Amino acid sequence: MAGHSKWANIKHRKGAQDAKRGKVFTKIIKEIAVSVKVGGSDIDSNPRLRSAIQNAKGVNMPKDNILRAIKKASGNDAESYTEVNYEGYGPGGIAIFIECATDNINRTVAEIRSIFNKNGGELGKNGSLEYLFDRKGLFVIDKEKIKINLEELEMDLIDFGLIEFEITDKYCTIISEFEKFGEMQSKLSEISVETNTSSIERIPKDTMKLNSNDSIKILDMIEKFEDLDDVQKVFHNLFFDDDLLQQLSDE
Repeated sequence: MAGHSKWANIKHRKGAQDAKRGKVFTKIIKEIAVSVKVGGSDIDSNPRLRSAIQNAKGVNMPKDNILRAIKKASGNDAESYTEVNYEGYGPGGIAIFIECATDNINRTVAEIRSIFNKNGGELGKNGSLEYLFDRKGLFVIDKEKIKINLEELEMDLIDFGLIEFEITDKYCTIISEFEKFGEMQSKLSEISVETNTSSIERIPKDTMKLNSNDSIKILDMIEKFEDLDDVQKVFHNLFFDDDLLQQLSDE
């Protein structure tokens, strides 16, 4: 797994924290709006929209809210968001890649730059760090909800872009090829495997290890980015060892 399972676990944990802060609904509604704009409102033919809806259900967003968001995004008065990425370095040389959806690019870049500057980092040029990450599909599933044999499930998914299949005490994590994200999503639905989250992620090719104190500083910085309304996702190449994961789970 080369650390990917730990990376996936921390992503899942951060998602749970976001939900507690009440920000995840806003981000999902914005993702629905962008998904409809890019691929239309037909759920069956739009994997990105299907993923947004699955994630909405995963954080218990009411069905009426989801349908209202799709309807609004399909209308003539739909809000228009521009997707833009920002890349930079945090303390210790940790690479940080930020995906945003914004209706005001000047505001967004000013807020992103401010967090980098105030936390010992530096905003870089677009495209300067993208090569450090691979785009992959990520699916997180409650293990107890899987009603079929896990070994059989793994074998069934190989033809649908499966790269890694990780089982922990509570979750089953699937990483797929980026190009086959939609096929994997459809296959899981076809065999009635309900995902907690499904998304396109940027997984670091290599990770960097810092001491615990510096790692916590990086994670605090990342949390500041995630708290911005215009930020949808934040990726980085910080290595999570068992001690750091334990520290985070104790918070």
